[in-house]
Amino acid sequence: MTGGSPRAAVLGSPVVHSLSPVLHRAAYAALGLGWEYTAIECDEERLPALLDGLGPEWAGLSLTMPLKRTVLPLLDDVTELAERVGGANTVVFRGGRRYGDNTDVGGIVAALTEAGLGRPNSALVLGGGATAASALAALSELGLTSARLAVRAPERAVDTVVVGNRFGLDIEMHMLDGVHDALGVDLVISTLPGTAADAFAAPIAASGAALFDVLYTPWPTTLATAVTAAGGTAVGGFPMLLHQAARQVALMTGREDVPLDAMRAAGEAELLRRLTDA
Repeated sequence: MTGGSPRAAVLGSPVVHSLSPVLHRAAYAALGLGWEYTAIECDEERLPALLDGLGPEWAGLSLTMPLKRTVLPLLDDVTELAERVGGANTVVFRGGRRYGDNTDVGGIVAALTEAGLGRPNSALVLGGGATAASALAALSELGLTSARLAVRAPERAVDTVVVGNRFGLDIEMHMLDGVHDALGVDLVISTLPGTAADAFAAPIAASGAALFDVLYTPWPTTLATAVTAAGGTAVGGFPMLLHQAARQVALMTGREDVPLDAMRAAGEAELLRRLTDA
């Protein structure tokens, strides 16, 4: 690789509050690598030109909303997992080619397993986007053969249902506004952005289901607070982000000795700083 120190970045819109730079930089420091990692604001329209403009010093990219599906036709090779999920959150540059992968699925599996929620009997996923598709794939990997999906607009979640079916899941569709009809499961995974899940906090908390909320800041969310107040278990998105970022570091650097503890400590310290400054 020529053209200066290897570079990597997270792309998305909005991306300013991404925790990825903190995690990746902590990994590089612990590994003794002089790599750069930044956050770049990029929407779907700008993505093709941005990719075309990257020089040989670029090692890889992390992708967040709304780019995970948009990037697929812009890649030279895509892993079977990313293709089946229908989204890539990782791009690795090697030999002049662009390789796409999905580390979200593994991140969700690791986060749930770490929290003791790795053997669900039934699950409900809130939301129908790319992260929901990864959640369905993760549930399949954890042994489920069916799952419930609650969305605002079923017509916009067709691709996500297809992903679930592709992973052997029988998907039962529900409307978000009628989420109480979709409960009666032992795990709820919320992939909803911002405060979108707040309106459903009471029925979900009352259902007794454990919660995995992909949001990590601010934490706890209104939904997580309601679940824990009712005596339930609530897991935030930081463990998922940590584990998927660790796999990205391995893919981009070629190193398998990824310093997970250093990344975790750096991420937790940054989240605490943000909470203190808020």
